[in-house]
Amino acid sequence: MPKFKIKNVLVEEGASAHPLTSKILDALPDVPVVPAMEIDPISGTERLNRDKQTLYLFSYKGEFLKPCPGTKEYICCGYQILNVGTNCPLDCSYCILQSYFNQPFIRVFVNLREKLDAILQTIDCNPDIIFRIGTGEFTDSLAIDSITRWSDILLPEFSERKNVVLELKTKTAEIKGLLNSRYRDRIIVSWSLNSPFIAHREEHRASGLEARLEAARQCQSEGFTLGFHFDPLIIHTKWKEEYMRTIDLMDRYIDPKGIIWISLGALRFMPELKAIIRSRHPGTRVLDGEFIRGLDGKMRYFKPLRMELYSFMKENLKKWYQDTCLYLCMESDDVWQKSMGWSPRLSSGLCSYLDTRVVKIFG
Repeated sequence: MPKFKIKNVLVEEGASAHPLTSKILDALPDVPVVPAMEIDPISGTERLNRDKQTLYLFSYKGEFLKPCPGTKEYICCGYQILNVGTNCPLDCSYCILQSYFNQPFIRVFVNLREKLDAILQTIDCNPDIIFRIGTGEFTDSLAIDSITRWSDILLPEFSERKNVVLELKTKTAEIKGLLNSRYRDRIIVSWSLNSPFIAHREEHRASGLEARLEAARQCQSEGFTLGFHFDPLIIHTKWKEEYMRTIDLMDRYIDPKGIIWISLGALRFMPELKAIIRSRHPGTRVLDGEFIRGLDGKMRYFKPLRMELYSFMKENLKKWYQDTCLYLCMESDDVWQKSMGWSPRLSSGLCSYLDTRVVKIFG
């Protein structure tokens, strides 16, 4: 059984016809299953807490592969998001998914297998384009993999194509499905990391830092390429010492030569999320800093503070391993220049930089 407790499964009309629905229900033999139309409406915190223990199985009618929703005001990496589901059993205080009240429950798109062929055809018809694809934007890639078996569906298809990499992002240690797979090539397993203080206090239900890094060590020893994401970097008491503790833990567990990239991104959020965070996580410290509205409408730290965060992380990650590939998530040209010492200048430049890294690591 999975680590995360599922108490209910809702099945939308029409979802029962998909093989993935049967596999998920077989993995949860003792969990009540009800038609989606019969769920009782509730609201507020009570509903959100229940949402994280309820799977909602339905056939998704939208696009399964979409570009990362960047904005023209900031440099974007050109990532492609593979939509396998939305929402998450974890409960990080800063999570943007808390504001998606019109998208309740842990939603699983049971028609993934049927829609995957069109995505693979697009990839195959564009052999000169490198597709960097990930599943961890709107859900955790591995938290419920023991139920959904997303890894069984995706790894065989993406591992055998030479113009694509698939990145699975997680804050968990749920790697059994990956280790049982025989596919390794062109698969990146990435962990979101933070300081020990933030991980313990703000990343509720996530695995501890050492558990994440031990899982990463196991994946690396089994031949997987690793990625890491310090996003969001959060200013808090003794943040420099705290983030150094994380880098020291990385040194203890990980061979840096096996890391394809590490991203850095400072805390940012839409203004309406602030009240939700305060209501659901009254003890949070993530909102203690001073914020201004950025060019994309999100609340951000003042630019000098963001540059201090990035400069500190860059200096110490490069001390750990000089050839570490670092990049900033959704930042401006001047922040790149002043904190990283160079800039891709445009989103196309960052895309080229990361594509080159893919070629270097995977050929």
